[in-house]
Amino acid sequence: MAKKIVVKVTMHCQKCRTKALQVAAGTHGVTYVGLEGEEKDKVVAIGDGIDAVKLTSGLRKKVGPTDLISVTDVK
Repeated sequence: MAKKIVVKVTMHCQKCRTKALQVAAGTHGVTYVGLEGEEKDKVVAIGDGIDAVKLTSGLRKKVGPTDLISVTDVK
């Protein structure tokens, strides 16, 4: 079952956004990555077998403060 994970990341510039997308795309099982929100501060990852904790901790280590917003199933 595919999952949609939404994570809020503190990003100050375009370089930070690019880095966050690269980290999310490199996570095992991710098939789609995008930005959402008015300020483009939410990273959306969709795929099979994504571990939300690994995604969140990877973004915290490489980009900055990160909050897990939601994990939902996609049909």
